[in-house]
Amino acid sequence: MHDELKEEGIVNKVGGRFKLSTLIQKRMVALNTGARPLVEVRGGDKMAIVIQEILQDKIYLDTSGQVKARGTSAGDAARRAMLTDISDSSGGGDD
Repeated sequence: MHDELKEEGIVNKVGGRFKLSTLIQKRMVALNTGARPLVEVRGGDKMAIVIQEILQDKIYLDTSGQVKARGTSAGDAARRAMLTDISDSSGGGDD
């Protein structure tokens, strides 16, 4: 288990244990389906990447429960595009 998850700071940062669990789960899915990490972590452990993204205020859950990226650098638009859930696309065209 990652020591950072034992601390209340990360829980309070995201607004509770349920939100932390949801954020971790959704971001892990995104990383596992090809999204690029927003931080560099030695060893490539995806859980460590997600934890550091949270601790460094790189990601958060918006009011609809979607993972969003924070920041203002030139690469942020591309990073945000990679965070979107591919299951959100309907693929049905105009309804």
